[in-house]
Amino acid sequence: MTLVNLLDHDLDALAALCEQQGEKRFRATQLFQWIHQRGVADFDAMSDLAKSLRAKLALIAQVRPLPVVSEQVSADGTIKWLFDVGAGNAIETVFIPESDRGTLCISSQAGCAVACRFCSTGHQGFSRNLTTGEIVAQLWHAEHALRARGLAAGEGERVISNVVMMGMGEPLQNYAALVPALRVMLSDHAYGLSRRRVTVSTSGVVPMIERLRDDCPVALAVSLHAPNDALRDELVPLNRKYPIAELLAACRRYLEKAPRDFITFEYCMLDGVNDSLEQAHELVALVSERPATRIACKFNLIPFNPFPQSGLHCSPRERVLAFAEVLRAAGLVTTVRRTRGDDIAAACGQLAGEVQDRTRLRERATRRPMRIHAETPAPPAHAKESA
Repeated sequence: MTLVNLLDHDLDALAALCEQQGEKRFRATQLFQWIHQRGVADFDAMSDLAKSLRAKLALIAQVRPLPVVSEQVSADGTIKWLFDVGAGNAIETVFIPESDRGTLCISSQAGCAVACRFCSTGHQGFSRNLTTGEIVAQLWHAEHALRARGLAAGEGERVISNVVMMGMGEPLQNYAALVPALRVMLSDHAYGLSRRRVTVSTSGVVPMIERLRDDCPVALAVSLHAPNDALRDELVPLNRKYPIAELLAACRRYLEKAPRDFITFEYCMLDGVNDSLEQAHELVALVSERPATRIACKFNLIPFNPFPQSGLHCSPRERVLAFAEVLRAAGLVTTVRRTRGDDIAAACGQLAGEVQDRTRLRERATRRPMRIHAETPAPPAHAKESA
């Protein structure tokens, strides 16, 4: 008999499981707290549960963490774990400590099928979606392992204040497992994270953005990376299915229920590809000057973290700052992300893990020429004028 992994269950699902065993809902709440707030996996140690319930649970269920393959610590304090998810696949999870927060970057898939040009994960191909339990297990391990090291401010205090679904994979292509995992993160009986402090990052799966708005609205980050469809088609192939106008329309509708009053646009700075001042002005026109696409947003400019297969390079620092200044001068809130954990390949775009590629992406990529170059379509007339 296969034991049920309780990390796969949000509180409602756990309550249903307890009811099947003839137990009341409050027992599920107690069990949920033991697992997530206290990090206990041994039913015998859950002292306020009836012995009869503990005996039942031992026969049908378990709390199954992910095996840790390795742990690396960066010079800046960033920690990266490699977790074994079976069948030759391993995923990466990163903890980024800062003075005012602790952020955990979580993976949602073993590999990624979106194949963005600048992302190391995308170059690994795709094996499978993670289960809800495998998503939650990354937070479960990190929170309690870090707490055991004395990193919490006090007894019972959280170490991890923010979660970003920005690790390996496209979260919205694993929607069925993602939403219950988000509900565990948000539950006051588990990790108690604010909706404002849980961020789902997407390359632009428009139908799932619409569903997330209604099912579990959290903060939303969109991997934009280009000011027009022609360039974004090359950098983010999913754009060919859901072009920028459709994506921005979905983002505007998402804001109706979002916990924040803006969408974060991630923009990876690629030398000679998407970093010219003309493209910065085109970006301004895209999100603020055209009524059809105007949207409340914040830009996060990300210095590209090179890896050999990409054929791309990071924009010079001075060009990144000049690009940012164009956006700020137009009244757009803009930050330049500080690279963390690059000495252990834990920085943005570097996560690769180990993926048994079922898509033959790497093989196909070697046959396909790289069409990205410094020349991009000229900005529209009004964008040129604004320069």
